[in-house]
Amino acid sequence: MSDVDYCDLCDLPKSTCIHGNPPPPPPTAVKRAAPRVPGTRRTAAAPPAPPRVVNTKWTPPVAFEPVILEVLDEHGGQMEQDDVYVALEEVMADRLKPADHETTPEGELRWRYAARKARQTLIADGRMTKGKPGVWALAD
Repeated sequence: MSDVDYCDLCDLPKSTCIHGNPPPPPPTAVKRAAPRVPGTRRTAAAPPAPPRVVNTKWTPPVAFEPVILEVLDEHGGQMEQDDVYVALEEVMADRLKPADHETTPEGELRWRYAARKARQTLIADGRMTKGKPGVWALAD
């Protein structure tokens, strides 16, 4: 008889049995560099991206926020919407750009649209309340 050891679990020679030959350990993961995009150079550290330039053709809504709060504060904390627009136009006359007097595709003056957007931000921040329809009001 031969000198072969047999597995007690599966009756195969231990040289071919899975019990006698455990599977090899999984291969170690090789960390690969990110694929290189053609036409680019790798640098040690990229400089931070410059701040995104917002459309400078017309006045952004954020410019209206402090003015709205100031106008409402001067008038007791609440005003009719049309009166707010009149007061804003007076206060911001020197800051409004020519394109602010153009209309949006919906037919509204761009600066009024920006003022409404500013109001929505002020409401979301809790500095204004929705109040009654047609009335702009400061939060308590």
